[in-house]
Amino acid sequence: MTKPTTMSYLRQWKLEQRKFSALTAYDASFAKLFSEQGVNVLLVGNSLSMTLQGHNSTLPVTVAAIAYHTRAVRQGAPACLLLADLPFMSYATLEQAFTNAAELMRAGANMVKLEGGNWLCETVKILTECAVPVCGHLGLTPQSVNVFGGYKVQGRDKQAGMQLLVLAYVPARLARQITEVPSIPVIGVGAGNATDDQILVMHDVLGIIGDHTPRFAKNFLAYSSDIRTAVRQYIQEVEQGLYPAEEHSLN
Repeated sequence: MTKPTTMSYLRQWKLEQRKFSALTAYDASFAKLFSEQGVNVLLVGNSLSMTLQGHNSTLPVTVAAIAYHTRAVRQGAPACLLLADLPFMSYATLEQAFTNAAELMRAGANMVKLEGGNWLCETVKILTECAVPVCGHLGLTPQSVNVFGGYKVQGRDKQAGMQLLVLAYVPARLARQITEVPSIPVIGVGAGNATDDQILVMHDVLGIIGDHTPRFAKNFLAYSSDIRTAVRQYIQEVEQGLYPAEEHSLN
C-alpha cells in the first residue's frame, strides 16, 4: 500500500530540492489514474465551475459541489494529499470559514485553499489552531474577478505568510524569492520553474480547453500516445525543471 503523502513529506522534499507535481481532479476515475502515475497532490478546485459546469467564472460553484467532488476524488486517490477550494464568499466571516472548512475536511480533504492576502491572517490562524491546515493563494485570484474588472494579477510584492502557498501567474523572479523562504512549500502555476511544485488544471494538461488557452497551459497529450503517458510526461518535465518553460511564465 502506498504511504499517504503528508505535509511532512512536502517540507522534506523542499529541503531536498525535490520537485513534485499536482493536478486538479474532480472524480474518482481520474484521481485514481493520476495517483497511479505518480501525482502526489490533487486539488478539487473551484475551476470545476468552468470546466465541468460550463460557467464563465468560478463564482457560481458552491461548497456543496466542492464537497461532492472531494468525496469522489478521495475515493479514487486515498493516498494523495488532497486540497479543496473554499469557493467564493464561503469564508467571508470566521463562522462561515469554520462551518465550510469542516464540511470539506469531512468530505476527505487534507487541507483547504483560500484566495486572498493579509485580511485572511486571523482566519488562517484560527483554522490552523482548530486542526484545519490552510493553503494560501496569491497572484491570479479568480474569485476577485469583479473587484479587479477581470482576471488581473495580484501579489507582485513579497507578501506571503502561509505554510503552503499557491502562486498563480506572478512574475518568475518574485516566485523564486518567495520559494526561497525555508519550510514553506510553494506551488506555482505560470510562475516560473523555481517553485517547489507545479499545478495545472487537468483539462489544460490534456488539451481539453475552451476558447481561451492560458499562457501557462501546455497540452501534454498532444505529445503522447495516451492519457497515462501524458501525465507521466507532465510529472517528468516538472521534476526536471523543463516545465514551465519561459514561454509559460510571467517575467
